Amino acid sequence: MERDGERIEITISSRFENIELVQVIAEHLCENAGVDEDGSHWIGMAVREAVANAIKHGNKLDVAKKVHATFVLRGSELEITVADQGEGFDPAKVSDPLNPQNLMKTSGRGIFYMKTFMDAVHYSFHPGAGTSLVMTKNLAKGSGIASTKA
Repeated sequence: MERDGERIEITISSRFENIELVQVIAEHLCENAGVDEDGSHWIGMAVREAVANAIKHGNKLDVAKKVHATFVLRGSELEITVADQGEGFDPAKVSDPLNPQNLMKTSGRGIFYMKTFMDAVHYSFHPGAGTSLVMTKNLAKGSGIASTKA
């Protein structure tokens, strides 16, 4: 699993049809790094949620706006950045999906899933230039649900 570093970048238009392409890249990179099928799946799901949020909430489904994803593997540390060109949002204002009054809602779980499946999730906001989300996962810690949440 130790590598000098691997970097993959992809830029997509804001179409839901493109989400799977980015997810497949994430899962393929994980599998090549020796992550088991379950771990690759959960990391892929975190990426899927991040890209879906960038398309829907960041870029507001504007196909002229792009979503840029970067995957960097350094040793056993995987860093994934997903950036949109939208106006941004306040993650603290997103409803808690575990709150009993939100349990039946069909949306609002993406950030929760990302924080569950990854070791760290950080947002940065660039007025007029979009939002960047950076997720990290220590692949040496094993697969499945993250043990540390951000």
